[in-house]
This record gives sequence, C-alpha cells and structure tokens, in this order.
Amino acid sequence: MPAADLPLLVDAARMAGRVATSFVGPSARRWDKPGDAGPVTEADLAVNDMLMSTLRTARPDYGWLSEETEDSDARLGQDTVFIIDPIDGTRNFVEGGRTWAISIAVAHAGEVTAAAIFLPMHDKLYAAGLGAGATLNGAPIRASSAPMSPDSTVLAARPSFDDKNWIGPTPDMERHYRPSLAYRLALVGEGRFDGMLTLRPTWEWDIAAGALIVAQAGGKISDREGVPLLFNNQRPTLNGVVAAGDALHGPLVGRLVPQSA
Repeated sequence: MPAADLPLLVDAARMAGRVATSFVGPSARRWDKPGDAGPVTEADLAVNDMLMSTLRTARPDYGWLSEETEDSDARLGQDTVFIIDPIDGTRNFVEGGRTWAISIAVAHAGEVTAAAIFLPMHDKLYAAGLGAGATLNGAPIRASSAPMSPDSTVLAARPSFDDKNWIGPTPDMERHYRPSLAYRLALVGEGRFDGMLTLRPTWEWDIAAGALIVAQAGGKISDREGVPLLFNNQRPTLNGVVAAGDALHGPLVGRLVPQSA
C-alpha cells in the first residue's frame, strides 16, 4: 500500500504547491474561522479543492479528513483515509512568510502508511512510506541520536516551556520555533533539531504526515503521555505530541507533568 500511495502523494504535494504559490499571501482573500480557530484564505480552499479532486479520483474508496472540509462520520467506516492540511501555517502564509507547508498523509487502520510534506517556498519535499524510510528531496534522512543535554535543540511554542508543565525544573534545552507543526516534525526527522513538542490538543491533520516521517527516520513519536498515536479518530485530535530522536524522546516524556496530576 505505501509503495502505491507514496508517488501519488508526492505528485499531489508538488501540484498543491503550484496552486498555493499562484496566490500572494498578504493579498489573498481571508476569513477568520468561528470559535477563534484561526484564519483561512482562498489559497487554503483552492489547494483543498485540487487535492480532493486529484486524490479522491485516484483512490475513490479512501475516506477524507481535511482541515478545510466539513467533517462527517463517513470516514469512520473506511479502513483507509487521506488526512490533509492544505496549508499548515496559514498565518505565516498570510504574512508573506516562507515556512508554511502542505501536509498529506494516508492512514490505514489508524496507522499512517504514506506521507508527504512540501514547503514550496524552500523547494523542500519530505516523504516517507511505512517500512521504506524517510527522505528529503529524494535523499535519505535520519533523526538525531543526541541525548538530553543543555545543547539539545527542541522546537516548541513558548508556553510549552512553562514550569507548570515539567516535573522539577524546566529542562535546560535550546528552544526554537517554526509556525508549521508539520514542518517542525519534518525537521526532527531530518535531524536538524533533536525534538519537538506541543502540549495542547492537536488536530490530526497537523501531525499525520510528520508522524510517519519522524518514525521512518528512526525517531520516536507519541502523545504527551507517551501513548502511541492513532489516527482517524471520531474527534480527530491527539493529546499533544512529543517527537524526538530515540535517546531524547523517553527523557522528554518522562519529565512532563501527567495531565491527571
């Protein structure tokens, strides 16, 4: 299944990049989603429409979960689903930034089997297939093997490093940030950063593709409690995410305050 789906996802990601870059972020029409859910632009919707047409035509028996498509229970009855974020990092796109990404994944029975993350403004295409490794622009990538130390580099929003989230003192590590969750995960898979974490409830479409890229690059990924991730849930959210190289993942999870505490 991954071997068959991965070329489709890679081609679709590049096509989506061409659609997205045909819009100029700051001048693209935009709206604010209800419930303070963030902005959406005409570019998000155009990419979503293109991906839906391309991917569902190629795989009509797959379910569909996308940030920009109204969700329904239909996908829950399908073993295999596409999980899509047409533009991850929409605020960055609107601001004319360069670190937004297109995130496309296929999940079968809750496990991601094929994934592509494309950053059109950097021409960086990350891809992974279950059992087939992870790549950046076709070259193999590998997650960091570094243990926890003051030199550890971790991608996280500032609130994640509040003292209340940690057992004992907050770990002494270098905190960095990128606006796209998908890109943060890809950077961990690439080994450019040792780990990433987000402690809030997190939408599946932000995480699905990056989860496979991290795992196939030799890293580890779980929710904030260390529980393995499963996708295509009735409510498509995860209990935070911790991703890192093998030597860092366990210590990171072990230092986090349990939610029940």
